[in-house]
Amino acid sequence: MDAIKKYRFPAAENDDQIGWEVNRKKGTPLMKPNFRLLDVCRKNLSAIENSAIDLLLTRRIGRRTFLRQGSVIGLSLPVMNGVLSAIGVGIDPARAAGKAGGTVRAAVAMPNGAIDPVTFYDSGSYQMVFQTAEFLCVTQPDLTLRPVLAESWSANQDGTVWTFKLRKGVTFHDGRTFGADDVVATFDRLTDTAGASNALSVFKGMLSKGGAKKVDDLTVAFHLDKPNGSFPYSVSIDNYNAMILPADYHGDYEKTFIGTGPFKLDSYTPKVGASFVRNEDYWGEKALPDRIEFKFFADVQPRVLALQAGEVDLLDAVPLDISQVMLANPDITVIRVASTAHRQLHMRCDTAPFTDKRVRQALALCIDRAKLVDGLCRGMAAPGNDSPFAPGFPQTDKSVPQRMQDIAKAKQLLGEAGLADGFDITLTTLRYSDIPAYAQLFQNFAKEIGVRVSLNVEDQDKYYGKAVFGQSDWLDSPLGITDYAHRSVPNVLLQSPLLSDGPWNAAHFKNPTYGGLVADYLKALDLDTQRRVAGDIEKLLLDETPIVFSYFPDLLVPTRKNVSGLPPIAAGLLLASVSVA
Repeated sequence: MDAIKKYRFPAAENDDQIGWEVNRKKGTPLMKPNFRLLDVCRKNLSAIENSAIDLLLTRRIGRRTFLRQGSVIGLSLPVMNGVLSAIGVGIDPARAAGKAGGTVRAAVAMPNGAIDPVTFYDSGSYQMVFQTAEFLCVTQPDLTLRPVLAESWSANQDGTVWTFKLRKGVTFHDGRTFGADDVVATFDRLTDTAGASNALSVFKGMLSKGGAKKVDDLTVAFHLDKPNGSFPYSVSIDNYNAMILPADYHGDYEKTFIGTGPFKLDSYTPKVGASFVRNEDYWGEKALPDRIEFKFFADVQPRVLALQAGEVDLLDAVPLDISQVMLANPDITVIRVASTAHRQLHMRCDTAPFTDKRVRQALALCIDRAKLVDGLCRGMAAPGNDSPFAPGFPQTDKSVPQRMQDIAKAKQLLGEAGLADGFDITLTTLRYSDIPAYAQLFQNFAKEIGVRVSLNVEDQDKYYGKAVFGQSDWLDSPLGITDYAHRSVPNVLLQSPLLSDGPWNAAHFKNPTYGGLVADYLKALDLDTQRRVAGDIEKLLLDETPIVFSYFPDLLVPTRKNVSGLPPIAAGLLLASVSVA
C-alpha cells in the first residue's frame, strides 16, 4: 500500500477532537481563548453564524467541522481564521506551487454523446468542462466550500433566500464581462422544467425557474421554493451541471467550450480527444501547465495500459479491482480520496415479497459488511448503515447502532413473513466497476437465509434505459443495484431515490413520515438540528429498509510518480495546479 496517497475527510465521530487536541499533540497545553479577538470576529454576524462559533467554543464540534459549516453558511475565510486563531488553531497554510510549464496528459472515459453542460451526466464530459468553465464555489477535500465566481454568500433567517456576491473583474474566454445576468440565465436554464437539464434532479422542489433574481450587476439572490440549509452546495461543483455559462448560451458547446476557467479550447475531436491551453487572461492565479490534453477511451483497461506505458500522466477514477494492478508499478501512485459514492441495493416496496418490511430487513441482515469493506474493497471503503448518511458526513448521527450481519435474525424475520423456505428473485444490475462482484457476494449472502437470487447483469445503456419509470430496468426491477456518485452533502440522496415523487425512486418507497423528516432536515441551518433530524431519518430507514447502503468506496485516481499538485477532491479532476516533473 506504499503507492497509495491517502486523503481522508474525518469521520463525524472523531471530528469533535480535531483542532482541540492539536496543541496537546505538540506537547503544549490548550490556550485560553482570546475573547477580544473573538468579539471582533463576531461583530455584525448573524445568529446562525454565531451559533457555529458557539458550537466550536463549547467543543461540540472541532476545527474541520467548524470550517465546513462556516463555509456553507457564508462565514468568510478571514473571520473563520480569526476565530480559530483566537483559540490557538489557525488554518493550515497553502501548499507551495509546483513548476510552471509543460503539458499534462489525461486519459478519461469517452464522453457519452455531444457535450452540453446543461444536460450531460457522464464523467468523460464533465472532466473536460471542469477545466474551462467555473462554479460559484467548489468543494474541498474536507467538504468545505471555497469561493470561486462568488466572493461570498449569506442566508436570510429561515434559509429561504441566499444572496451571493459575485467576483469583480472576471471575463469569459471571448472577452465578455461576467456578471449577475449570466448567473441568472444559467440557473433559469437549469431549472426549466420544459427543458432537459440534468440538474433538475437537484433543483426540483428547491429552486424554480425565475427564483434566481438579479439584485445588481454583481449580486444575485436565490429565492427558494422552501428553506434549505445547505443550498450553496447545489450551486457548487458538487452539482456538476451548475457551471456558469454566458447569458446567451444556446448550445453547440463543443465549438467553443466557453467559460471563465483557467484553460480555453485548442481543439476537440469527438470520440478521440481534446486539448486546452492556458487562459492568459484568467482572473485568478494562472494555470501551471501550458497545455492539457485528454485522450478518450471507451473502456478502463486501455486507459490503464496507456498510463503504465507512460503515454498519459493521470487517469480519472478507476474501479477498486483495477487499482490493485497498478500498486505494484513503481512509476505509479494511486491517490485515495474518501468519498460518499456508493451502490444502492433497492427493493421495490410495492412488489411482493418486498411489500413486507421484514423481508427487506432480512436481506439487509444477511450481508456481511465487514467482508465487503475488507474483502471486496480491500479496506478502501467505509461501512454503510442503510441510509445516505455516510460516516464522513458531519451531519451523520454516529450514535445510531451499525447494522451487522445476523443470519439467525434474518431467518426469523423471513419465517414471520411466511417465507421460512425462502423465495426466488432476480437481481438486475449493471456491468460497472465493483458492482458485478458485489452482486455475486450478495447472491451468496442471501443463500445463507434460503433466498435464491438469480443475477441479470446488463450493459449500462440497457440497465438505465430512458431513466424514466416504465422504460428503465433500473427503476422498474423488483431488486437491483445502482451506482451513485459522490456528493458533499446528502441532500440529493435523501430526496431523489427516497421521496415518494423522487425521479430515482427505484424502491417505489412512499412514506409521509420520511418526507416530513427530510423537509425538516433540509431547512435546518445549524449542525445540531441537522444531526438530530439525521438520527431520526437513519432510524426510520433502518426500520423500513427500502434501500441497502452496504459500503462507501473510496475514489482512486492513478497518476505517474512525477505528477504533483492534483487537488484530492472526489468531484472530479481539476488540473490547473498540476505539475509534471
